[in-house]
Amino acid sequence: MDQESTDTQTAGVETSHLESADAASQSETSEADVAKTSATSTKASTTLSPARKRKAQIPARDPVRVNLKTLMESGIHFGHQTERWCPKMMPYIYGARNNVHVINLDYTMELWEKARKAIVEIAQRGGTCLFVGTKKQTRSVIETAALECDSYYVTSRWLGGALTNFETIKKSIDRMEKLESLLEKANMEVPEIRLNKKERLMIQRDLEKLEANLGGIRDMKKVPDLLFVVDIGKESIAIAEARSLHIPVVGLVDTNVDPKFINYPIPANDDSVKGVKLFASAVADAVNEGHRAYASRYNRPSQSDGNNGPSRVVSDVKEVPRSKKGGDADEDRRSRANAG
Repeated sequence: MDQESTDTQTAGVETSHLESADAASQSETSEADVAKTSATSTKASTTLSPARKRKAQIPARDPVRVNLKTLMESGIHFGHQTERWCPKMMPYIYGARNNVHVINLDYTMELWEKARKAIVEIAQRGGTCLFVGTKKQTRSVIETAALECDSYYVTSRWLGGALTNFETIKKSIDRMEKLESLLEKANMEVPEIRLNKKERLMIQRDLEKLEANLGGIRDMKKVPDLLFVVDIGKESIAIAEARSLHIPVVGLVDTNVDPKFINYPIPANDDSVKGVKLFASAVADAVNEGHRAYASRYNRPSQSDGNNGPSRVVSDVKEVPRSKKGGDADEDRRSRANAG
């Protein structure tokens, strides 16, 4: 059976059972009203998304420190091979070693501080942040950092129009939530909802795909106020959408990319898992700092969903700094350069 026929069959199963679920819901309105408080608390404990369940398992940690020592330890200073460089990155390159460019960490720390201040400023005005990083080796790092600061994330695949066509994305999120409700009612053996083994399997597979692509933004009620991006070359579509909506972008820029499309570029090795974790955690700390200031100012709890805070905040686009002149690879080239 081809993919098109499978999707059609799944859609038919969804439609018929969702209609039954709606009818059952309407017939049970009075009973639901009687036990409203109890039902609400029960639902909250049983319908947590996989991401929110994982958040409860994330251990507390101390704020990270971005300094010369931590940057060196994480291998942030190793760029790409010299023949793969982008001349626009020359101001941030210290030199070359074994045909691998070395990033000037003085600029990394300087530009990170500018980015950090912008993140705190946006968060303390009630703004939200979206973490974007779809590299396999950094997916868990990005997800963890986003959950630590009650932010949103995309780690599987960037869906075209996720920002510029957000209303359509919201419809997909609504469909995912309806499918989850359908399965939940089937598991509770609601008389009007009966699913055979094949129907359950089809809906479960559909849910897994939707969760992978939309799980990190399912609670996002509006477009974010800031993007944090790892590997701006790979995430070029996300950056283009953010630019079209005048959403500021903080991004790690390696020696093979043009930093001019980023509002707050941070010269760094975007292939280093330790380096990505360092900056993702630092961004999470900055967001939390801003949220605490926002909560203190308005005497309210820190935000945990897209409903809190004012309408979208947009910072002024700042030109990439140009200072003194200086000059998809895997970890092997980093190791060879370090060994040399």
